[in-house]
Amino acid sequence: MEQQKLGTFSTLSIGIGGMVGGGIFATTGLAIHMTRGAAPIAFVVAGVVALLTAYSYLKLTLRYPGRGGTVDFINRGLGSGLLAGTSNILLCLSYVVLIAIYAHALGTYAASFLPADEFPFWQRCFLSSALVLLTVLNVFGGDLVIRSENSLNALKMLILLALIVFGLSQPIDWGRLQPAEYVGSMAIVSGAMVVFFNYEGFELIANAADEVKDRQRALPIAYIGGVLLVIAFYILIAIVTVGHLGFAQIEAVSNHALTAVALQVMGPAGHWTIALAAVLACGSAINATLYSSAGLVSMVARSRELPAELERDIRGRPLEGMLAFGALALVVANLVPLNAIATIGSAGFLFIFMVVNYVNLRLAAETASQRWISALGAGCCAASLVLLCMEVDENPATAYQMWIVLGTVGAAFCIELLYRRFTVARPA
Repeated sequence: MEQQKLGTFSTLSIGIGGMVGGGIFATTGLAIHMTRGAAPIAFVVAGVVALLTAYSYLKLTLRYPGRGGTVDFINRGLGSGLLAGTSNILLCLSYVVLIAIYAHALGTYAASFLPADEFPFWQRCFLSSALVLLTVLNVFGGDLVIRSENSLNALKMLILLALIVFGLSQPIDWGRLQPAEYVGSMAIVSGAMVVFFNYEGFELIANAADEVKDRQRALPIAYIGGVLLVIAFYILIAIVTVGHLGFAQIEAVSNHALTAVALQVMGPAGHWTIALAAVLACGSAINATLYSSAGLVSMVARSRELPAELERDIRGRPLEGMLAFGALALVVANLVPLNAIATIGSAGFLFIFMVVNYVNLRLAAETASQRWISALGAGCCAASLVLLCMEVDENPATAYQMWIVLGTVGAAFCIELLYRRFTVARPA
């Protein structure tokens, strides 16, 4: 039977579903805590960098459609050298961090109804249980939840749209959104880059490109249109949150700010509804990321950048990488604070997207691209990464996060270096 092809709307849904995931529930409060009234601007800054990168992904996907996605693009542009291998392993580690963020948010929203003195214990219980259960589910029946992704995405979007409508229909304190409440420009950029990972989901479109019916029409709408829609969506969420909650209130509930604003504008039912949406969104995001991680690790192994054993099938799928992702995410979610996890995730994807922009710059003749757009994208990713690291390092409260970021990059480099040094090269 011929495989069903994806139409324009379905392709767009993949990108929007990947971008508006568990991250927005986890980091809206963090973004506002860092940027105060400039939070909508921070989401725009991060969105512009994502938009430039989406252009490179669009051109690369049109030229090289397939399931290889980012891994394939990096290998085509950089060959099979140490840099390509390190970048692909860093991509894997960045996905581990994403899973940890989603788990952290799920635990936070699930525990938001419990007494404050019991909150830390139950948060860890909920996030750990969710990671273990969803990892087991992926071993024995991940396809079942993947088939329900469209329904879960639609429910999540409808609930967030309801929050926006209720929030905008009631009086907003626009004074908190005035320039007098902004932080400095460097702090705005730093805050934007900490939440940058919220936009990374558009890259999932590349993994489904070979299933798209009319790529010339669907992919530009999905990549460019999807990022533009999500920018607008995040701006509205930030406006509603800042407009209805004071900065002190947001700081007190920064890990689950959306339930607090829902309680304010929709009453107790809104609190329960947003918490449920967060748990469902984060759970589906964890499941989808775990599901795709099996293929991602197998793909990197087929590129001879990880051991061949990771290509082995268990129950019909290469599950060893997925099990490793689940175990590592469990450790990260329990031991690393949310703001540090967000910094690591955003730094990782800024590096990966810088590389992809550079790849499209190198392959511009083949992809029929405007070189200056990809050059600008690579430059913006590089500058944003540097500014993020500088801001994190200069703040005594967050300086330790630089060691975690450097350790993550160093781990990717060392894994690839040791693998190449102690493994006999496999034939292509």
